[in-house]
Amino acid sequence: MTAEFPKTVSYNRFTELMQANLMPVIVFAKTCCLGTCTGISFVDSTPIRVCSNKRIKRNKVFKGLATTGKSTVGWFYGFKLHIIINDKGEIINFCINQANVDNRAPLKNEGFLKKVFGKLFGDKGYIGKQLFETLFLMVFI
Repeated sequence: MTAEFPKTVSYNRFTELMQANLMPVIVFAKTCCLGTCTGISFVDSTPIRVCSNKRIKRNKVFKGLATTGKSTVGWFYGFKLHIIINDKGEIINFCINQANVDNRAPLKNEGFLKKVFGKLFGDKGYIGKQLFETLFLMVFI
């Protein structure tokens, strides 16, 4: 389909350009595409795999940025995307961390939770006594 899309870049060039365009895409999404909290929110994370595990040592695109982490499916090389959505399915906030960062780390950041109020539901990866106490104190201060 090169006749229909004559200015399309090759896959190799696309992966090189992807790293340079990540920040503008994140800024656009954070400023223009977020919903509002309704009092019921859900948080979860998903892996963003940069390459297959066989190619970790040869990876050049996110070298020095991507790390090895574990998800429910197994080990992967890349990043984790943490998303908070409301009960309507609108994204309230999101952040991207390295793969080896604990799931509870973004919730300790007040900037990640500043638009969230009411109840926040998460899976087993977000359970922790210290995190509960931190979030409980944030609500009442």
